[in-house]
Amino acid sequence: MSTTVTSPPGPTTPAPSRRRTASRHGIGFRRRGRIRGGERSNWFGASVAWVWLAVVLVPIYWIVITSLKSQSNYFATNPLLPSADSTFEQYAFVLRSDFPRYFLNSVVVSVGTVVPTMLLAFMAAYAIVRGSGRFLRVANMLFLSGLAIPLQAVVIPVYLIIIRLRLYDTPLAIILPSIAFAIPLSVLVLANFIRDVPKELFESMRMDGAGEWATMWQLAFPLTRPALVTVAVYNGLTVWNGFLLPLILTQSPSQRTLPLALWTFQGQYSVNVPAVTASVVLSTVPVIVLYALGRRQLVSGLTAGFSK
Repeated sequence: MSTTVTSPPGPTTPAPSRRRTASRHGIGFRRRGRIRGGERSNWFGASVAWVWLAVVLVPIYWIVITSLKSQSNYFATNPLLPSADSTFEQYAFVLRSDFPRYFLNSVVVSVGTVVPTMLLAFMAAYAIVRGSGRFLRVANMLFLSGLAIPLQAVVIPVYLIIIRLRLYDTPLAIILPSIAFAIPLSVLVLANFIRDVPKELFESMRMDGAGEWATMWQLAFPLTRPALVTVAVYNGLTVWNGFLLPLILTQSPSQRTLPLALWTFQGQYSVNVPAVTASVVLSTVPVIVLYALGRRQLVSGLTAGFSK
């Protein structure tokens, strides 16, 4: 009688299910597909960006090449092609046509508007944020309501007030209304920025014995520099490009600003388009410089504010 010796059954490990393995591989493929799909380029967004860039650059290109044409070549050549005999004749003509006087008037009006606006708006915003009382709440409501009043709706009352004050046809006739319309937005922006300053800094200044005046200029003013530069650049560009107030509140050619200077190149039966574009280029150069300086100061101000 033969006996068969069998080894005892050892521990067996269940084989992984094909369905489970397939599902795992499927999930892996789906996840991998999602990752690859997320890395695809956004061709639609890039196309829209290039179209928008062309929309912005084509008018600038047209203005520059037109300013380098003579008045006769402007009507004889393709508007989008540069002239074969480009010349700076129009720039010389613009500079001879009292352009420096108009430029100086715009500088006086812009600086005379921006500097008082920044000082008054900053002090008002600091008082609204740090102070308390019914008067400050009412003042804040008045500033906010000023944002809802457009310039075009009150231009006739402003004209009558300027006439009564005997300021018509003077730089103050443009500066004072510009300050009044620039203060509400400036106060709103600066007040929101001052609210973000940690209260511990104000408390430490007060514990050191500093008064509100010293705290405002030694603490709040440096930390609010980014907002001050931003509002100053915005108000400066608004006044620099302003047309309605200089048109209504000035009369003599000696008080004209740059937007009104374009009328100099408009005749009774024709318009010197190359001269107009040359004056536009010359008047845009200070705006570009102001933006570059303001942007650089804005970045430095943000860095200084975060370091504190």
